[in-house]
Amino acid sequence: MDFKDNKAIYLQISDYVFEHILLGRWQATKKIPSVRELAAALEVNPNTVARTYELLQNQEIIQNKRGVGFFVANDAVSKIRMIRRQEFMHKELPVFFRTIYLLDIDIEQLKHLYETFVNTTFHHENK
Repeated sequence: MDFKDNKAIYLQISDYVFEHILLGRWQATKKIPSVRELAAALEVNPNTVARTYELLQNQEIIQNKRGVGFFVANDAVSKIRMIRRQEFMHKELPVFFRTIYLLDIDIEQLKHLYETFVNTTFHHENK
């Protein structure tokens, strides 16, 4: 995983977990990698993953079954979407709107580009 300098690593790992859950790679009620396993896979300190898992437990995205491991919460997808939507609406969307306004980009053109992106990116991944 390539980490960016503009966001704490444990939050980037949280985004990684969110994406795995949203894409169905890690499913509700199923076990996810242990702290050590994920730390090794991402080549980070286990304490960083532990911090991420603590955050995700507080957000009720994952659950710790003592002695067994961490599991995706039943309603994790809906909670992640709510968290990500709020983040997107308040942080990214205003910048996006400003950019399309300043560049005078047509909404219909954006719609077409978005549909092409979804069809080529996500439909291709699911095959």
